Amino acid sequence: MAAGGFFRRSHGVGEAGWGRTIFAAVISFIYFFPVLWIILTAFKTMNDVLAVPPKFLFTPTLENFVGVFSRPFSAGADSQATNFDLYFFNSIFIAGSSVFFALVIGTLAAFGFSRYPLKGNDTYLFIILTTRMLPAIVVIIPIILMFRVVGLAGSYTGIIALYTAFNLPFTIWMMKSFFDELSPDVEDAARLDGSSDTRVFLKICLPQVVAGLAATAVFGLILTWNEYLFALLLSGVETRTVPVAMAQTIGGDIGVRWGLLAAIETLFLIPVILVVFFLQNHLLRGVTFGTIKR
Repeated sequence: MAAGGFFRRSHGVGEAGWGRTIFAAVISFIYFFPVLWIILTAFKTMNDVLAVPPKFLFTPTLENFVGVFSRPFSAGADSQATNFDLYFFNSIFIAGSSVFFALVIGTLAAFGFSRYPLKGNDTYLFIILTTRMLPAIVVIIPIILMFRVVGLAGSYTGIIALYTAFNLPFTIWMMKSFFDELSPDVEDAARLDGSSDTRVFLKICLPQVVAGLAATAVFGLILTWNEYLFALLLSGVETRTVPVAMAQTIGGDIGVRWGLLAAIETLFLIPVILVVFFLQNHLLRGVTFGTIKR
């Protein structure tokens, strides 16, 4: 009877496990369906895109992806080529550079706040965080005027510096929480052995927060990669990013080219998906760091 009861309980646990798995799969599909619909639309012709009811079975075509690199974004005789390759490079270069600089500066600042706290340390951290709380639309006018005065409007330097400044508060707060979780005993022992503070930071502390660096980099990349307002108003013709280029596909005499827009969005998703895929182990450790006490 004991054995029978054990098997009955195991069977019940298995059914509950399958039920949770199916439920999670259904919820995941609901959340992923808009992305799936965009990807499917990228492979449809214009007639299939506008078909009512919507078509789930269709003959796929690559004409939208070809059009990304050959058709004009705006209708009219004076329209130019899409320049998607340039805009795509701009997005990668601007987002990658700003995240890198924010990680370097923010990690050093976070280590300082964690290991060498100042008087009123919490106040300084709160002030830093409030700069990220401001909506972009509130500060856009003074930033535009400031960029025009110093000659940074439309330049890579200006937009990278701006994105770096907006990523810094998040980076500092994230990385400080990781440094706070580290035990200072090993650092003190290294200092007693003659290691400098720089060596302690590079050889002892930094390797232990790699997961935090990966998680912070991913979140910072997503925030920068999708940013639109600053990219629209502060970038020039040669420094526009993909979100700005997407807006140019809407409107005109021929209406919205949904297939072309979906193709751009599909290509735009690939870099972020690849980054998250390759950093998924570090990302999982990063977002759960400190939640389990050893």
